[in-house]
Amino acid sequence: MLKIGEYLTEALILDDLQGKDKKAILREFALLLATEGRVPDSEALYHVLSERETLGSTGIGEGVAIPHAKLKELKHLVVAFGRCRRGVDFDALDSLPAYLFFLLVTPEDATGEHLKALARISRLLRNPAMRQALLKAADRKEILKIIAEEDGKF
Repeated sequence: MLKIGEYLTEALILDDLQGKDKKAILREFALLLATEGRVPDSEALYHVLSERETLGSTGIGEGVAIPHAKLKELKHLVVAFGRCRRGVDFDALDSLPAYLFFLLVTPEDATGEHLKALARISRLLRNPAMRQALLKAADRKEILKIIAEEDGKF
């Protein structure tokens, strides 16, 4: 069974996203993944994430967004997490700002893995207590612990 905690590390957590809009948030994530060596090119990742958003917003509501895309050059699934304390308009279904972001990028030919990871992330974020804990977490270490504990329940 796919566990999100097996893919997420402290280095892949942005606990204070600075972007003021959707594009800026996507750029922050793309730069993080390139800097951490998870993707070869931040611009290519930003482009596929932006293209995916044109199909429909990945802002799922209740303060959560799950931007996701497939990248041809990728060999393995990549997960990152971000928190924006002031919230940002992400064109969410409920029209409310997003504060919590899970970014998912999978290889282009990994449709099954992509769908399983999306389902897993959605399930984790359904828990209102977990969302509140993530918003209040002191740092990346605490965020990772909260996600791992919740992930371990399923």
